[in-house]
Amino acid sequence: MSESVELPKTLVEIPAGLELITLGGGCFWCTEAVFQRLDGVEKVVSGYAGGIIKHPTYRQICTGTTGHAEVINVFFDPKKISLESILEVFWATHDPTTLNRQGGDVGPQYRSAIFYNKESQKETAQKLKSEMNESGVFDSPIVTEITAFTNFYPAEDYHQEYFNLNGMQPYCQFVIRPKVEKLKKYFAERLKTN
Repeated sequence: MSESVELPKTLVEIPAGLELITLGGGCFWCTEAVFQRLDGVEKVVSGYAGGIIKHPTYRQICTGTTGHAEVINVFFDPKKISLESILEVFWATHDPTTLNRQGGDVGPQYRSAIFYNKESQKETAQKLKSEMNESGVFDSPIVTEITAFTNFYPAEDYHQEYFNLNGMQPYCQFVIRPKVEKLKKYFAERLKTN
């Protein structure tokens, strides 16, 4: 996507006391299922961000030509969970070293991306990315895009709460459940108790 293209802009209302970070880590069904379980995350909405057309559909996104990434809007209470904690979970529950791909999901819509809403979020994301690259925690460099938020369009209703409503489907069992189990294993202290 050319830098000279002006992206459409949308506003997302952020409830008082909460912050918003928009994350793309492959299929949004997977990232939604992970982040819904974190204590301090108040709401997660699956959708499309960063693209060149307004109000895209899932069918359009799947072509890989709209510039959007499948993402989640994560509304969180910074008094309960820090952005650093959220990003640690983000990088641990997908492969941030593969460009435009997560497992069998291939295309720019599945890229690893962080869309920040304020400069302090950008600084935190860049700092953590640098530290992780320097530490060698991954065998390859992190390719996660860190970009200013421009637009977000909620995905169709059937994409929302997907794992919670369809947990027995094969994709949920073989792709999403292992990510949720990894979250439970490595970040048990960050989970909601209910």
